[in-house]
Amino acid sequence: MLHVHAHPDDESSKGAASTARYVAEGVEVLVATCTGGERGSILNPKMDRPEVLANITEIRRKEMDTARAILGIRQEWLGWVDSGFPEGDPLPPLPEGCFGALKVEDAAAPLVKLIREFRPQVVTTYDENGGYPHPDHVMCHQITVAAFEAAGDKDAYPELGEPWQPLKLYYHHTFHYERMKALHDAMVERGLESPYAERLKDWKPDPENERRITTRVECAKYFEVRDRALLAHATQIDPDGSWFAVPLEVHQAAWPTEDYELARSLVESELPENDLFAGLR
Repeated sequence: MLHVHAHPDDESSKGAASTARYVAEGVEVLVATCTGGERGSILNPKMDRPEVLANITEIRRKEMDTARAILGIRQEWLGWVDSGFPEGDPLPPLPEGCFGALKVEDAAAPLVKLIREFRPQVVTTYDENGGYPHPDHVMCHQITVAAFEAAGDKDAYPELGEPWQPLKLYYHHTFHYERMKALHDAMVERGLESPYAERLKDWKPDPENERRITTRVECAKYFEVRDRALLAHATQIDPDGSWFAVPLEVHQAAWPTEDYELARSLVESELPENDLFAGLR
C-alpha cells in the first residue's frame, strides 16, 4: 500500500491508525512525502523558538524519521519544495519553483517512478479539494491521480521503469461532519468540554459529502499508535492542543474507524467496504 502525502506529519494525522493496523497484519506500507514542509508554520508554542525555525528543514526530517519508526512504515521524499499557505485577498502568488506551482505532469514523474518500483496494489491520497485548500494538498491529489493512471501505461514516462498498474485508489475523509459531531456528542454526554463546539456552530451537515465515504476501516485498537506518531511531529502538534482534547477511550468508543472514499478501482468489491484491500484478498 502506498500513501501519498503533501508534508511530513500528514501521514500521522490522516489514516495513521489504519496504517498501523495493516502493518500489524503484514502489509508493506510506503509513504511518499511530496515536500519537506520547509515553509510550514510552527504550530506548537513550546517549539516556536529561533533555533528551531532556523533548522526547520532538518528538524522536520528527524520528526518524520521518528514517526516512520513508530508506524513501522517505509517512507520516501519526492523532493519538491513546500509552497507555504498563501493568505490575503487577493492571494499572493506562490513562490517560484514550489510544489504547488509545478506542472502536474512534471510533479508526477517521481511518483510514477516510485509506483513502478514499489508496485502497490492500493494507493491513497486526498480528494480534489486537498482535504483543505492548501496548494500542496491540492497538487498532491492531482499528481496522485495522474500517476495512478500513468504508472501502468507503457507509453507514459517510458524512461521511468516497467509499467505497474495499482488496482485501487482511495481518498481520505478524516475531518468530516458526521465524525466531528459524534466526538462532540460523546464529550458532552460525559460532561466533558468539547473542542468542536464552536466549529460545529457554523458547520452545516453535508449529506452529499458524507455519502462519498465508501470504506470504514476499524482501527480503534491502533489510535494509541497514531497518537504517538502525531506527537513525534513536535513542531506541528501541540500535546496540550485540540488534537488530544478528546480522551483516547472516548474516541475509540465514539468513532472507531478511519474513513475513505473508493475513487477508482480495477477490481470488484461490494460497497460499503470495511477493508482497503476488499476484492484483493
